[in-house]
Amino acid sequence: MITVLGAGGWGTALAVHLVRTGHDAWLWGRDAALIAELSARRANAVYLPDITFPPKLKVTADLMEALRNAEVIVVAVPSHGMRDVLRRAAPLVQRDAMVVSAAKGLERDSLFRPSEIVQQELGRDARVGVLSGPSFASEMARELPTAVCIASTDSRLVDKVQADFRAPYFRLYGTTDVIGVAIAAGVGEGLGLGHNAQAGLITRGLAEIARLACAAGAQRDTLAGLTGLGDLVLTCTGRLSRNRHVGLELARGRALPDVLASMKMVAEGVRTTDAALALAKRHGVELPIAAQVAELLAGRKDARTALYDLMLRPQKAEAG
Repeated sequence: MITVLGAGGWGTALAVHLVRTGHDAWLWGRDAALIAELSARRANAVYLPDITFPPKLKVTADLMEALRNAEVIVVAVPSHGMRDVLRRAAPLVQRDAMVVSAAKGLERDSLFRPSEIVQQELGRDARVGVLSGPSFASEMARELPTAVCIASTDSRLVDKVQADFRAPYFRLYGTTDVIGVAIAAGVGEGLGLGHNAQAGLITRGLAEIARLACAAGAQRDTLAGLTGLGDLVLTCTGRLSRNRHVGLELARGRALPDVLASMKMVAEGVRTTDAALALAKRHGVELPIAAQVAELLAGRKDARTALYDLMLRPQKAEAG
C-alpha cells in the first residue's frame, strides 16, 4: 500500500500515477470539503481538471485511514505545512515504512529541508528519501516523458522507489546526495522568477545554487543534473511554472499580494527566497540574484531596478 499525503497538483499526479502502475494507493488531503469533491467528481478540478482518477484510487481526509498498512508514504505537502501534518501522522506510521519527501522549499523559520523535517518528526530511524527533478504535475499526469531523482542514504529505499514508481513515461535516477537534491530544488524555486528566463541569468542562478548547496554539504555533480540544472531550467522557462508566472506579473507592475491572491496553487519560491538568503548567511555564501529577488518580492524595488542593480555589480571571473 502506498499513501500520498497532500492533494495538490503534484500529490494528485503521483497518486494517479501509482495506481496506473498497479499499486493500491490512497490520496489524503486535510481539506475535507476538497476531498469530498474529489471523491464525487473522481477528478481534482482545482489542480488537475483534465485527469480522471483511476477506479482503484482511494481518497480520504482521515489520516488514520490513509496510513493504515502504508508501506510507502509520499509527502507532497507544501514545506510550510509539512511539520504539522507529519506531527499528526507520526503515531500512525508503521515502524518499517519508507517515507519519500516530494516537497520543495525550506521551512521558513528553521531553514530545515523537508527531509530533515521528516526525520525530526518521525524519528532518527525513519527511512527517508527525496523525490525531485524537473516535473510539472499536469505533464506527468498526462503521461508525458518525465525524469526525476530519488535520493536517499538507504539503498533499499532507492531501489524500491525506482521499481515501484517507474513507468514507460516516468524514469527515476538514484543518488545518495540528499542534501544536493533538496537544496537544488528549493533554491531553484526561489530563483525562478521573471527574468531568469534569460540564459545568462539561469546560468548564474545555477552558480548560486551550487555555492549554497556545496557549502551545506552537497556534491557538486548533483547540481549539474536533474535536480539542479534540470529543475532550474524548467522553473525558469516553462509556461506552467508558478514561480515564473509570479515574476512575469511583478514585471508588469502588479503587487505581490494581488498576484498571489489570483493563484490557486502555491508559488513555493515566494516563501523560499528569504529562507535561502538566511541559509546563505549562515554558511557565508553570497546570493546576489536571490537578494535582488527578495527586494522585488518585498516591494522595495521594481523589476527593472532590481535587474539593473544586479547587472551593475562589480565584474568578476565567471568561476567566482
